[in-house]
Amino acid sequence: MKVNNSLPLRVACDGESASGKSTAAKLISIKYKLFYMNSGLLFRYASHSIIKHKPKKIIPFLRKKFKNLNYKQVTLLNLHAQEISNHVAVLATQKKVRLIIRNFQKKIIKKHHRICCEGRDQASTILKKKPRYNVAFYFRCNLATASYRRWLDLKKKVPLKEVNKSLRARTMLDKKRRHNPLKKVADAVLIRTDILGKKAMVAKMSKEIEKVLKLKYGNDKTRKV
Repeated sequence: MKVNNSLPLRVACDGESASGKSTAAKLISIKYKLFYMNSGLLFRYASHSIIKHKPKKIIPFLRKKFKNLNYKQVTLLNLHAQEISNHVAVLATQKKVRLIIRNFQKKIIKKHHRICCEGRDQASTILKKKPRYNVAFYFRCNLATASYRRWLDLKKKVPLKEVNKSLRARTMLDKKRRHNPLKKVADAVLIRTDILGKKAMVAKMSKEIEKVLKLKYGNDKTRKV
């Protein structure tokens, strides 16, 4: 038996910086054949574009950039430089910027009835109303482990202490920002990636997804192969 891949399924994955949510979202998207959307990449693309082009007026510039943006092209760019990380932490607090990127995300969601949305406000904002998420996950990881992972991602080109400081500041900004702050919605399943390995993490997420599919679709969630 296998999951019926024609049935609508929307998964929201939110969490702190370097908490492992991207890895988890990718793995679960592959397993359930979901379109994977990383909202963090969209904000990073915005920062990358601003740093590169230095526009006098940011909002009109970003509106134009996102009007006909191809999401796949964004995924091919290297957007994890420390300069972008520092810039995006502040940029993401701006309401008008968030609205531009939110509208772009909504367009993608409308095109894909099976999707995994990963970021910081997917369950609390992006998929809060119709179309609403079917299952939500919230990722957490202790700062030391998260810093070390990000340090390796950056190929040790930045001092570990600086990475630690940057992640701490980013999470603080995310949780305290006025517009769409990072938070765990009431029904989100907590995933501790500093405790669970990849196999155990995917198993826990799969168990929750299967539970939701069974409640929503009953026996129609599967088909013989």
